[in-house]
Amino acid sequence: MMNFKELSNACVKCGKCIPTCTIHEVNSDEITSPRGFLDLLAAYKYGVIELDKEAKKVFESCFLCTNCVEVCPSHLRVDNAIEAVRYEIGKKFGIAWYKKIIFFFLRNRKILDIVAKFGFVLQSCAFKIQNSQKTLTQNLGENVGMKARFSLPFIKKGRLLTSFTKTSFLNQNSEFIDNGGEKTLGFFVGCLSNYFYMDTANSVLKIAQKLKINVDLMKGQVCCGAPHFFTGDFKSVEILAKKNIEYFEKKLQTLDAIIVPEATCSAMLNVDLEHFFTMQGQEDWAKRAKNVASKIHLATWYFYQNTELLSLLKQKQNFNICLTYHDPCHARKMQGVFKEPRELLKANYNFVELKDSNTCCGFGGVSMQIDYYDRALNVGLKKAKMIDESGAQIISAECSACRMQISNSLEQNKSKVVFKSPLELIAKALDENSF
Repeated sequence: MMNFKELSNACVKCGKCIPTCTIHEVNSDEITSPRGFLDLLAAYKYGVIELDKEAKKVFESCFLCTNCVEVCPSHLRVDNAIEAVRYEIGKKFGIAWYKKIIFFFLRNRKILDIVAKFGFVLQSCAFKIQNSQKTLTQNLGENVGMKARFSLPFIKKGRLLTSFTKTSFLNQNSEFIDNGGEKTLGFFVGCLSNYFYMDTANSVLKIAQKLKINVDLMKGQVCCGAPHFFTGDFKSVEILAKKNIEYFEKKLQTLDAIIVPEATCSAMLNVDLEHFFTMQGQEDWAKRAKNVASKIHLATWYFYQNTELLSLLKQKQNFNICLTYHDPCHARKMQGVFKEPRELLKANYNFVELKDSNTCCGFGGVSMQIDYYDRALNVGLKKAKMIDESGAQIISAECSACRMQISNSLEQNKSKVVFKSPLELIAKALDENSF
């Protein structure tokens, strides 16, 4: 496991992390800052303080945005330290029953398929379906979503959530899609795109068809484990990670690469699985995770670097629509992906930059969305205001977690801006349909 003392001692307390810290921005206390977290972790390990409920609240308040890691002169992995102590929190206090239910469903896709069908049938009982009058939204085929009629742990009254779908993306499609190409890509869809934001997943298929690339939907894939990892459910992470790694190793014998349309899933598979197994002292699995990671890519990165997609888009029409882009923390900071989606979108849309596209949207994971929703919303409203000030009609980001957070924040801010995945916008441009 991680050496908290060593990590804390390596921090020179320069303070460069504090202005960039997402939680410190809405809760300006030294305790809830990266160097504050490290000091508390060291104090806990030295036996100066106990891991009590107050310390638990502090360590659960981190958004894991990795801003501090990016600006730290030594690039200290504060995020991994927080993830490690959350595991100890889980062991001592247990994981809340409502989180256990979520994690159980994410571990068992066949059961989640059944639950999703019930959710589709019964959603009007618990939610008010939003009927949008926005012309742009209708032309984009936007799934406007629904507002909760009452509050439950994850569902806050008045919160905007995406509508359920009757059948998941993986169950709607055959496992192998032959587009007559020489290349075959594996497609790791991610849970949110599989069950909720299926327009994103379908757009990947449309792009692959235009590029004549075959697609293997790899129906043996399981959840990447990110929600479990960020909450301290390391047992589930280990089970899911080993299943995926073994499955990927077999699949990659015949695949050119595996693409992922979700920044969080991609970062989990690309970066955090190796970190996880290293933290657990399982060096053999860490090496295997690193090996498969070399073939796993965020979708826009792969399409930009390894195909003629950009050239093809430049031959298509330009839409007189203004859009801007939010950099998911797990894309830009963890994987260095930020140029690729922008260049692809600029080919057919009027692009404007946000005042600060690199700030966290405030999603922060399951605990933040359930237990600290007010803080998450405060961060989200700042991002919504920034988006409105850009003058854009569309906000895009390659992450469904960001999409869920930003869409709700825009709704609460009464904004008219529409959220679309970059993959949806690219697929729309390839179809040459006017808005």
